Amino acid sequence: MNFQRARRPEQRAERRRAILATAATMLTEMPVADVSLNELSRRVGLAKSNVLNYFDSREAVLLELSSSELTAWVQDLATALPDKSPGATDERADLLIATIVGTLSKRPVLCDLISTQAAVLERNITTETALTFKRAAVVAYEQLIGVVVGVLPELGPEEAGRFIAAASLLAGAIWTHSHPVPAILAAYETDPALSAIRMEFEPALTDALRTLLYGALPRDQGR
Repeated sequence: MNFQRARRPEQRAERRRAILATAATMLTEMPVADVSLNELSRRVGLAKSNVLNYFDSREAVLLELSSSELTAWVQDLATALPDKSPGATDERADLLIATIVGTLSKRPVLCDLISTQAAVLERNITTETALTFKRAAVVAYEQLIGVVVGVLPELGPEEAGRFIAAASLLAGAIWTHSHPVPAILAAYETDPALSAIRMEFEPALTDALRTLLYGALPRDQGR
């Protein structure tokens, strides 16, 4: 940025983009918990008070990134799935699950943001920020319903919505447990007997989504 004060709308928009881009880069280097407003401000080259002129908190920055990541992932999912999925119900259900897990695993930043959303990111924001975030979430939710029903029309929009809501909670929880802090990783490596409780993201999420989805399908449609 080659201006000192962002007076014009396009300058303010550019500065917002710079803040978001810097935060996105930080999230590729560290977990959400380690992204501080002080470090973000330092990397952007602005005082912390100046960053707060564009976002009301660190959490507001991360929520906007979460919305962008979610939108991009929904597009990933829609693109990866066929427009019309032939085959038996169980085959299409397995295809949907594999595609959800595969596309999510390629977006670790989104998974980390989802895992901290309710407990951390929604705790220090204004009503305006909350409205913006939740309205974007509703749009993504409705798009996801369309994607799921496109693969499994027998599920129906209502059950598809329930599946999506529960699946997002499972993805966040499993991501957290499958990416523990260094002390827990060291414990696993020290004691092989602990391997029984060690969680790996893709297989654990696959198993959880399969149980969830087959439970939602009409009884004569599942395995």
